[in-house]
Amino acid sequence: MLEKIYAFTRGSEKRIEKIIDDQPVMINHMIFPEGEGLKEHFSNSNVYMIVIKGTLTLQLADQEAHRYEAGAIINIPYHIKMNVNNRDPEILEIFVIKAPSPAFYQPDQQ
Repeated sequence: MLEKIYAFTRGSEKRIEKIIDDQPVMINHMIFPEGEGLKEHFSNSNVYMIVIKGTLTLQLADQEAHRYEAGAIINIPYHIKMNVNNRDPEILEIFVIKAPSPAFYQPDQQ
């Protein structure tokens, strides 16, 4: 078998899963019930968030928070302060793709 198969968990409980972490890419899968999210942090690579279910509330740097519904793909540049939250009753499910993987990111690659 030439391909690799990666599984991710479906559900409604808060979950953060690292699915792939190798040189070209890191892929995380996240599920957040209402009121849950990530601690404020800075992006550590080029980040792409794919909203699978629910509505993502995302605040970047000093901007007002924006809302993104299922089907949206959001690109966040390197070293941007970010707040990721679910402020809605529906479960939020997202994939976070970091390319390259933060372990291999060099800021001059922007």
